[in-house]
Amino acid sequence: MKLIVLCALCAACSGAATEKDRTITQVVKLLQDMLDKSVKEGDAERVIYAKFKCYCDTSEAEKKSSVKEQTELIDLLESKIAEIQGDTGGLSSECADLKAKIADNKASQDEATTIRKKENKAFEAETEDLSGAIEQMRQALETLAKVGGDQTKSTGADNKQFMAGHKASLLSLQTDVQDALKAASALMSPVQRRATTAFLQAPFTGTYTSQSAQVVGIIKSMRDTFITNLADAQKTETNAQTAYDKLMVILKAAHKEMSDSYEVKQKALGGNDGDLATKRKQLSDAEKQLASDESFLDKLLPFCAKKAAGFDNRKLLRANEETAIAEAISILNSDDAFASFGTTDATSKGGLKLMQLRAVQRHVNGGATTAQSVLRQAAKETMSPRLSKVLALLQAENPFDDVLAEIAKMIDLIGEEGDSDKENLDWCNKERKENKATLAKKKKEILSLEKTIDGLTKAIEDPKTGLKVQIQETEQSLVDNKESQTKQTADRLEDNVAYQQDVKNLVKAQSILTKATKVLKVYYDDLEAKLAAGEAFIQRAPKKTMKEAEADVFGDNSFKGQSGKGGDVITMLEFIHSETVKEEDEAHKDEEKAQAAYEDSMTKLKAQEAADEKQLADLQDELAEKEKSLLEAQEDLKATTADKEAVEAYLLKIEPGCDFITTNFDLRKKNRATEKGALEKAIRLIKGTPAYKTAATAANVESYGDCIVTEVKKTRTTDEKLSGPCAKDRDHVKCKACMSDVTIPAYCAGHKGTPGC
Repeated sequence: MKLIVLCALCAACSGAATEKDRTITQVVKLLQDMLDKSVKEGDAERVIYAKFKCYCDTSEAEKKSSVKEQTELIDLLESKIAEIQGDTGGLSSECADLKAKIADNKASQDEATTIRKKENKAFEAETEDLSGAIEQMRQALETLAKVGGDQTKSTGADNKQFMAGHKASLLSLQTDVQDALKAASALMSPVQRRATTAFLQAPFTGTYTSQSAQVVGIIKSMRDTFITNLADAQKTETNAQTAYDKLMVILKAAHKEMSDSYEVKQKALGGNDGDLATKRKQLSDAEKQLASDESFLDKLLPFCAKKAAGFDNRKLLRANEETAIAEAISILNSDDAFASFGTTDATSKGGLKLMQLRAVQRHVNGGATTAQSVLRQAAKETMSPRLSKVLALLQAENPFDDVLAEIAKMIDLIGEEGDSDKENLDWCNKERKENKATLAKKKKEILSLEKTIDGLTKAIEDPKTGLKVQIQETEQSLVDNKESQTKQTADRLEDNVAYQQDVKNLVKAQSILTKATKVLKVYYDDLEAKLAAGEAFIQRAPKKTMKEAEADVFGDNSFKGQSGKGGDVITMLEFIHSETVKEEDEAHKDEEKAQAAYEDSMTKLKAQEAADEKQLADLQDELAEKEKSLLEAQEDLKATTADKEAVEAYLLKIEPGCDFITTNFDLRKKNRATEKGALEKAIRLIKGTPAYKTAATAANVESYGDCIVTEVKKTRTTDEKLSGPCAKDRDHVKCKACMSDVTIPAYCAGHKGTPGC
């Protein structure tokens, strides 16, 4: 309050000579102007703060709403990503299972087709054999019927037919009958086989006895059996073909259904991959937006709170100031003050007080000259506007308290500015260090992700060792394996059919050889017996000359025919028969070896097929995992690259300010030290002036109130004389008692040892 009045008096005194108003009136007007200005500035500050408060409230509400929305969005996206990943995993497993089932279905079709072909080929061979056997039975019956063997068609079982002139045809018929019976003997019962064998081994005399009836019955029974077997085989073939056709319809329908499902699931997988990439991009954007909003709120809320506290403090200070000014105006404008000031020259014309103020100003001008010089030099060195302002204040001859208060504010401001520079420098260093470390980390992560992506891409796409190539090779191996199984099965079937035909031929050849050998042996044995008995028929050769004919008829009656060569033929037939038996044995052994080799090969192929199927499933699982990892690595690389670019952009953004504070920090610190030193020296110089000391003494004396009385004598030079209890010794009990407003005995009672007690 004293400072305000002093300032008002100084302003009033400087214009007292030119203004008509009284001095006290000028002071009141000055105080009123100050009050009006304070009110106006307060109104302006309230408008500005209202706008700032609106900005704080709006920004806080918007960011909090955005944080809530982004948090909910992140939770939703994370659940969606987890759902898509789970669906993708399920689809991948289903696709792998479908692919395996499709392969099994195709294998089943191939296997069914192979079996059907094998059955059909066996049916055709059996049909051919049965048809041939039936035809042989028919021919045998016809032959037996011609020679009277079929007693159901002859006149009697023992009737003899004269066969003269039909010997060659009878021998041909005998061969046909024996061939037919030999072919049918394989399917006869032991009893039938014995009867047939006896019938075949009986000598052919041109007629058949009653035992042929049994053989004819056997042949007819066999013929009927063959016909029945042929019908059964045809029926079985028809049923097998029908079952095969139905099975193929079912398998092909299942194959088509699984293939369609596989394509649908593959498309769904592709769609899931796209959705997953989109959702991850949205999640990354939402997380960045959330981090940005939270960072903004972290800075906004303390800043707004700080500004609100500062505004409240300014309101309190302004209200106190306005209250003090209003109270001063009220006091100065009161009726008592008006009456008192009207009778005093100091308050009406300036008088003595104006002279005293001018004297004080002269002291200030004399004592502040050195301070002005110091400040002028420091301002020239540092180009500081603060020093220039203090210098202007001194040159304007402001009172001591204003100047010193302004200097103190400037020193405090210099300290705050230094703290701010240090805080900014520390912040820049911290931000740069942290973000450079983050940038280096992101670059390392990018290199690592690029290396991982290259490795995954190579593992998937490498033309020699990639998973796709391995899968293709494994699938081709399965196809080749199936083809090998099919081909070997077909070859085995063909070889087996050839083997059966070969054995059949060998058995038939052995039978024919046995029969021929037996016929020759019987004939030549019988010839030898007749020759020995002299009953041999004479076999006449065609006559060439009479002499040769007479020699043949009347020469040697011991005719032996071709018995010598016949023996050689029999030996040859027996040798051929033994070789045929050996060949049949070799055929059996070769068939056993071929079957064993086939079974071994099929076992190996089946084992290889199972191993390839397992490897294919493993490779497909690994491929799905690698592709998933590749997609995640690509997304991570994209996000990490974006983070790196954001860090680089942030460093670029703070670079100008941080470069400035880093470059100029030492210079600014030095200039502030120079400013502060100059200001502190100015304070010392000002406080060292006689005028300041006089003013300080006066203020000190005034603080003692009535305990020191100042007497002013009006002479050519104004003299002041101090009197009262505290005028001489302020530590004496008189002064202490006066300051405590108690009696000397009372003060001594409580403060023993005080001088004067």
